[in-house]
Amino acid sequence: MGKATVAVLLGLTSVAATAAVAVTVAAGLAGDDRAAPPPAPPASVSTPRAQPKSTTRALPPSPPVLLEIPKIGVRTTLMSLGKNPDGTLEVPPLDRVDEAGWYRLGPSPGARGPAVIAGHVDSTKGPGVFFKLGALRPGDTVRISRKDGTRAVFEVDSLESVPKDSFPTRKVYGMVKTPVLRLITCGGDFDRAGGHYRDNIIVYARLVATHRPKAVAPSTRSASGR
Repeated sequence: MGKATVAVLLGLTSVAATAAVAVTVAAGLAGDDRAAPPPAPPASVSTPRAQPKSTTRALPPSPPVLLEIPKIGVRTTLMSLGKNPDGTLEVPPLDRVDEAGWYRLGPSPGARGPAVIAGHVDSTKGPGVFFKLGALRPGDTVRISRKDGTRAVFEVDSLESVPKDSFPTRKVYGMVKTPVLRLITCGGDFDRAGGHYRDNIIVYARLVATHRPKAVAPSTRSASGR
């Protein structure tokens, strides 16, 4: 399979941005026997705030290791994603559609700025990790455990479904002063001729709480155990 074919199947769109980052992400490779399409967000929740306010301080940078979204039953480790040679966003391999990935060239979740996590919606074998992403609603919780032992808790502000050729690059990747999160997958109508979904589902969330590991009090016992 050639590189161009892979790019089409994965729904990738190359978009020039100030950070030289291309979007988008997530595969839609379901066959004709697909039981049901992934849920789509209604228009009533599709108005993201340009500058959402965070209710807690930003954390120092640290790679994320675990993503949990209780509302849709997601609990996944996070692989590291970069850019492909052509500038498009790297995505998880198709043999790991049940695992999401963090864009390591952007902010880490909980640090100031937009952290981006991408995942497949489905494959020929069935639903992917973000199959139900469009079922999230404002107020739902997203939890991310980080390598430094801290946990960043985000609250969903809004969702939107956008055509891949109109991906809002600056809205997703543009720098903001507060810690925010973007979750991305595919959605919308499935183009059976092209073998991909026509749209992207984007979830916008803001940091609302952080949890740090509890400090262990030094032992008062002597080396002899007395």
